[in-house]
Formats: sequence, structure tokens, C-alpha cells
Amino acid sequence: MRFIVSAMLLAVGIIHILPLSGVLSAARLFDLYGISFEDPNLEILMRHRAVLFGLLGIFLISSAFLPNLQLAALITGFVSVVSFLYLAYSVGGYNDQVNRIVTADKAALVCLIVGSITYAINYSNTK
Repeated sequence: MRFIVSAMLLAVGIIHILPLSGVLSAARLFDLYGISFEDPNLEILMRHRAVLFGLLGIFLISSAFLPNLQLAALITGFVSVVSFLYLAYSVGGYNDQVNRIVTADKAALVCLIVGSITYAINYSNTK
């Protein structure tokens, strides 16, 4: 059963690490989001966002192999995914590239739900 939690955290970690490539350039950010980042301030913020997603992805992936971090990783993953999905749906009008992210986050949400249920079952069986 612990394998399921690890597999789900790996999947969510990979989804979160994909935007890390945006740190490379504004052109890469355009490929990811379909938005021009000509304003240097916006480029800086979005490239830094890529770094933060990379850190979150590394944490999620690491937690797959470190059971003592799994609860924190599941909670952090939920905060990330649910907040993005909420913002996407509340604002609406997003482009095809952002829709890909919405789809990926829906898949991540399913993984987090499966991982959390499995984690809860494992936790209750150890008591």
C-alpha cells in the first residue's frame, strides 16, 4: 500500500517539476503558457515561479521515498493544485496552454486523493 502513496507523489511531483524549464527564458515561458513576457518584471516573476515549482516538484518526488515527509507533501500538493484550479475556474477565459495545465492539475488532484486515502488507510492500520 505504501507503494501507491509513493507512486501518486511521484506523479504529482513530475507534474509540478515540468514548469521548471520556464526558468531558462521568456521564450520557454511563452511555450508553456502561450503568453508574451515582454515586460521584464513579469518575466522575472514568472521565471522565479518556475524555480518555486521546481522546488515543490523536488519536494514531492523526494517525499515519495521519505515516508516521514509524505503527509506534508500531500497537504502541500493539495494547496498547490486546488488553489490553481480555483483561480482558473474563478477567473476563466484561459487559453489552450493554460487549459493543458488545468487538465494536468485535475490529474494531479486525482493522484492526491488516491494518495491521501491510501496514506490514511496505512496510518490507521499502523495504530
